[in-house]
Amino acid sequence: MRKIIQTHKRMISWYQKKLRLTDYSLLWFVFFKGALTAIVIEKIFFN
Repeated sequence: MRKIIQTHKRMISWYQKKLRLTDYSLLWFVFFKGALTAIVIEKIFFN
């Protein structure tokens, strides 16, 4: 389990550096990504 957590942390850090995001902007990015994903799934499965 620790290996998965460490890999996840490295991936987050890599994306943050690649996209030049601060911690705060990364949180907003992830929030909107999740909201968009939820809307798309809702439209596909419940309409």
